[in-house]
Amino acid sequence: MKTFTGKLQSSRTHPAPKIEYYPAQGSPDGTGLVILPGGGYGSLAQHEGRGYADYFSARGIACFVVTYRLGTQGHRHPAMLEDALAAVGTVRSRSSEFGISPRRIGIIGSSAGGHLAAHTLASFGHYHRLEKLRPDFGILCYPVVMMRGKHCHRGSRINLVGRKPSKKAMAEISCINQVSARTPPCFIWHTANDPVVPVENSILFASALKKNGVPFELHVYRDGPHGLGFRTELPWGEECLRWLKELFPER
Repeated sequence: MKTFTGKLQSSRTHPAPKIEYYPAQGSPDGTGLVILPGGGYGSLAQHEGRGYADYFSARGIACFVVTYRLGTQGHRHPAMLEDALAAVGTVRSRSSEFGISPRRIGIIGSSAGGHLAAHTLASFGHYHRLEKLRPDFGILCYPVVMMRGKHCHRGSRINLVGRKPSKKAMAEISCINQVSARTPPCFIWHTANDPVVPVENSILFASALKKNGVPFELHVYRDGPHGLGFRTELPWGEECLRWLKELFPER
């Protein structure tokens, strides 16, 4: 593992996020994966960060775990989105150094990290250098998507935009409303009885992708608590790797 920092070229003032690099092992296929751990925008869950990096890097994918800014540190939107975009842009600008293709860089996030990943996938166009900041695919694990209503994860929303967010801030963090035909293909999974982040979050995001003609694959498993990551026998990792091979058939 090596550590470096990322920078969003359109912003000279925001702190550069720390990025931990896990080189691809075995038979690298040129894919890079930017990893956004969950934690309700209040902490970063190691099993959804390094845990994912260990799994995917062992299977030939270069991984980049991002330490993004948090609400519990006094930060608010758009700090988190800037950090995620900075990570994608930095990894792409250094792709030759990492031995990956600049056209095979994806993003994965779980829970609130899933919201940040979905936000990055849907909102990259709000910043300069569109192609440089656009992920080539997204993997969303039991993501927080709804920021209002009965399916909302209130703790994530408070840490992201505070207790009294403006209408503008609420509109900006609504991933579903920002999905377009330019949103990258997505692999999404959730458990049907998730007691923390309702499965409707994944279903509604998948519906937005379908409405806009974006390819996606949605897996809803019957049973399982929130925050599983790879601490489960559910075969989401194998299904995700199969999906990636179908998405990028050439090696």
